[in-house]
Amino acid sequence: MTWALSGCSGTDGGDRPADTRETAKALWQPRPGLAWQWQLDGKVDPSAADVPVYDIDGFENSAADVARLHRDGRKVICYINVGAWEDFRPDKDAFPRSVLGKSNGWAGERWLDIRQISVLRPIMERRFDLCRDKGFDAVEPDLVEGYGNDTGFPLTAHDQLRYNRMIARIAHERGLSVGLKNDLPQIPQLLADFDFAVNEECAQYDECGRLTPFIEAGKAVFHVEYAVPTAAFCPDSRRLKLSSMLKKPELGVWREPC
Repeated sequence: MTWALSGCSGTDGGDRPADTRETAKALWQPRPGLAWQWQLDGKVDPSAADVPVYDIDGFENSAADVARLHRDGRKVICYINVGAWEDFRPDKDAFPRSVLGKSNGWAGERWLDIRQISVLRPIMERRFDLCRDKGFDAVEPDLVEGYGNDTGFPLTAHDQLRYNRMIARIAHERGLSVGLKNDLPQIPQLLADFDFAVNEECAQYDECGRLTPFIEAGKAVFHVEYAVPTAAFCPDSRRLKLSSMLKKPELGVWREPC
């Protein structure tokens, strides 16, 4: 599991649709500066933050939870892990052992062999079907940079580009916007395929400027820090037009936005 972005204040929520049915067939395009909440720990608390975008776990939350957020005028992003197997998900038995690699450092998770497209695509399609059927507006596919980690497989940058583009396609085929999670080195190649970005800790590693292509393309960058205080990163976030906040690593309801 990895973490997502937050939103600086300074948005008026103008991207909220009056009626989500009107945009059911149009891809939602979040614009730079939208404030957001990222809660992956447990069921969503819709009263935790008065912001226009919520990013929540696709399995842990129901269609009724999504509908409640929509009634409050919010867009809702579906968190789905596409790069690692998780032993606590209801579809865990759908993954053959041949695609399971090394632990990624999170309890119960193992990297996936993303080269095995024919095996993984139908599993991910079913997961994205779940997001669509629950009424989500977008998907946050997590762990799309396995090629840069010790996965147990000889993954290449080419393998990752192929897989990430497949993930973007299956989201778009279902009318869902899709965000590029981290994977900063491949932004130039993947910018056209993704509708927004989600980034963790670009300020801590002095990399936030690498997300500028998304902003210049009119696409939101949802950014979160865990260890750097807001006073240290918010001025740059505002200048770069990132949607930034400080979160605790467990991604509960607490947030400190810019």
